[in-house]
Amino acid sequence: RDFNERCAQCSEVNWGLTDGGRFYCRSCHNVTERTREVVNTDFITNSRVQTIAKGLRKQEKTDGDCEWYICEGFQLVLKKQVEALEALGVCPQMKDEILCNFWRCYLQKSKQAYCRRPAGETVKTLSVCESSTEVDSDPERPSLLHLLSLSESEGDLQTDCSIASSVSKVSESTSVYSGSVDGSLYLRKNQKEKLMMTMPMTLSFCYMALLWVREPITLSELLRFVVEGHIPYLNVFQHFPEKMKLCGLDLKIFCVESWPVYEEVFNKMHELAAFLDLPRFPDITESCFLHPDMLCMKYLMEANLPDELHNWTCRVVKKIGIGEVDFLTLTPGNKSTRKVKYDVLAAAVIVVVLKLLFLLDDHYEWLLSEFAEERNKNNPEVCMFYSGGPYFEFKKWYEVVKHSLDVEQKKLDEERAKHLWRCEKPLFYSVKNKSKVLKRRQMVVSLKNQFGKLSGSVQRAEKPNPSSFQLSWSEENTNGSCFHGHSLKGILQEKCGLLTVMNPDYWLCTVKLCNEKLCGHLAHYKEVEFPQSYHFVLRLFSFLLRIQPSYIHDEVCMIEHKLFNKKLCKKLKYNTVLRK
Repeated sequence: RDFNERCAQCSEVNWGLTDGGRFYCRSCHNVTERTREVVNTDFITNSRVQTIAKGLRKQEKTDGDCEWYICEGFQLVLKKQVEALEALGVCPQMKDEILCNFWRCYLQKSKQAYCRRPAGETVKTLSVCESSTEVDSDPERPSLLHLLSLSESEGDLQTDCSIASSVSKVSESTSVYSGSVDGSLYLRKNQKEKLMMTMPMTLSFCYMALLWVREPITLSELLRFVVEGHIPYLNVFQHFPEKMKLCGLDLKIFCVESWPVYEEVFNKMHELAAFLDLPRFPDITESCFLHPDMLCMKYLMEANLPDELHNWTCRVVKKIGIGEVDFLTLTPGNKSTRKVKYDVLAAAVIVVVLKLLFLLDDHYEWLLSEFAEERNKNNPEVCMFYSGGPYFEFKKWYEVVKHSLDVEQKKLDEERAKHLWRCEKPLFYSVKNKSKVLKRRQMVVSLKNQFGKLSGSVQRAEKPNPSSFQLSWSEENTNGSCFHGHSLKGILQEKCGLLTVMNPDYWLCTVKLCNEKLCGHLAHYKEVEFPQSYHFVLRLFSFLLRIQPSYIHDEVCMIEHKLFNKKLCKKLKYNTVLRK
């Protein structure tokens, strides 16, 4: 009754009071900045104290947004990724029986759910809040128990009302620049907590689940499917429900502007397995796809190499014991065993076999190729009848594979250069700006299409179906570009009933291995220090696996030292005696 100013919008004098102590017009509902003058004489007699209310009140959800947590965002990412894997043919049990249990165990171990909130965290959270007197210090962390099934719908994102209401009050001051409840606190956590969820770790979860069920998908294939867009990873947050407001620090957590790195995903997977205290994984036996004998067969076909090489790869695998169950099976937390990269190991075995047969020193393999070419030209029918196929010509294989490799590498480089990192779905943070953002986005797309028609640019083709093979070679081709049926008898000799190589020489990539924990590699690789034939073979398999050649070189050095361990020990002892 004491406030007689006219409303700035409707010129009426009809004021009411909000919960925060501000005046609002009952006619047009306009809220002013003026607050009520409060008279308080309860605690001091014969005195009058005038105070101005702060006017702080809980910010209302005007855009229909829901309160959500970072772990819920990563749960949606995992849900999308595992559904994409199911579409590629992965067994349905991996989703709810394997990955979901891994995720629940991680939330409990990391104390994000299924546990009581640590006492120190509540105090730390409340100390940040300016109006700590308005916060209910409930020691329970939001349970999210009904959220953790990866089969539930995206719309089921509500938390326990009694707990979420208290945490939201904290989030008003702690998550000012994020749409999630705990966005800012998530990034403030101690860096010593190594296993805070990141986007690459979602792929580590998927690979760990694939390894548990022994699915025929290697880590290199998983990352390739990500790059090709078959598995959601880049801009995956555009699949979040609209009521999950994503802004500020949330984008820093979920927005990815780089391709996943093999080594990072691989190491995080092993850290996760140890962190979760998982038991020994199911055995990798000879019948499993991840066994070196199986993978060598696959990569020999993809590299367009003779089928007879598989007998040699199996001999090498058996000789050095890398096909044993205990060597291949993952035992989390066991530091005495080496972490096995199944795809890289198989590729390295093939490289070692090629060195055993062709030496790959830029000289001997060309001599063998000239000999095989001459035999094929002079006696084509004899070669077909007695050896089951023409003699394998390394030079011809090199030319055919190099041409295809250069073409595919150029396509890959162009696709990566043209990749649009910006999200196709526009991000808007309020209903007021939604129409403006959508209209602006529609205008941009329209202009882009018009300029594309004027410039004559070709529209982007649809995504091809995923395939395990990047390079395909058909034996039905008459141009001789397929070498699967070619024979190796031209470079072998029979000795004591066994086929052995004609040349007994072999050169080692390195005499002494480095400390992998200190250097990060077992050996250092520089292209100029090795023959070009060896580098070409490494380049071929690095393209197939989408990794650096140095990682394959490491495995080659490890296999060589296992294969020639006795000779190396004798040589090192001999050199030590000479020095003395």
